[in-house]
Amino acid sequence: MNLFDSHCHYNDEKFDIDRKEIIMQNFEKGVKKAVVAGYSLKSSEFAIEIANKYEHLYATAGISPNDLEEIDLEKIEKLAQNKKVVAIGEIGLDYHYTTENKELQKQLFIKQIEIANKLNLPIVIHTREAVMDTLQILKEYPVNKKGVFHCCPLNIELIKEGLKLGFYISFSGNVTFKNAKNAGICIEAVPLDKILIETDSPYMTPEPHRGERNTPANVKYVAEKIAEIKDITAEEVAKQTFQNAERIFGIE
Repeated sequence: MNLFDSHCHYNDEKFDIDRKEIIMQNFEKGVKKAVVAGYSLKSSEFAIEIANKYEHLYATAGISPNDLEEIDLEKIEKLAQNKKVVAIGEIGLDYHYTTENKELQKQLFIKQIEIANKLNLPIVIHTREAVMDTLQILKEYPVNKKGVFHCCPLNIELIKEGLKLGFYISFSGNVTFKNAKNAGICIEAVPLDKILIETDSPYMTPEPHRGERNTPANVKYVAEKIAEIKDITAEEVAKQTFQNAERIFGIE
């Protein structure tokens, strides 16, 4: 079963001790393609550096709403012109930790949408406790190449509106959690040709490995959960989500 992890963080410090070994082990376990997601200037640079070393890896470049210490959008735009960069992200809004910088978050989100449109790239959206504002910005500032709601909150209204706007919905390990009450209804609401799967590793470890460091190989558990809900095989989910990821990210 060939898998495409559409969002992982091989650029995270939790992989510093064994990054090369883990990347190759995950490839052998079926993760034939993966996107290493940037979330700050430094992490975007590192994501691209990693992607350039491995043919099967790709990268995103962007500044997330939780990483506002160093904002240099000229550098992000320059980084995003690297041939291995497939999207601007992860970008968006996050009011979980603070709402005091809402306006700065919104301005940054809009400016990075403009970069994506300038470079003809999709976006990777991070949204948490900011559903209405996220949707409003996407409606007021249309994204030409659309994109994906990464680690999509299990909010049925967000999913319905996101699909109407033409975006893909990416599910991660949280759909396997025992307390993920909305997982079934949310997965059912998304057509198979609009679903991506991801790990967000080293975080968001799915059952049955909660509490351990997450790696892209665990994306299979997300595929299996979707298959269970949609009453199809995990192989069907893997094949379709692989094609979906290649399509939205413009990968041959």
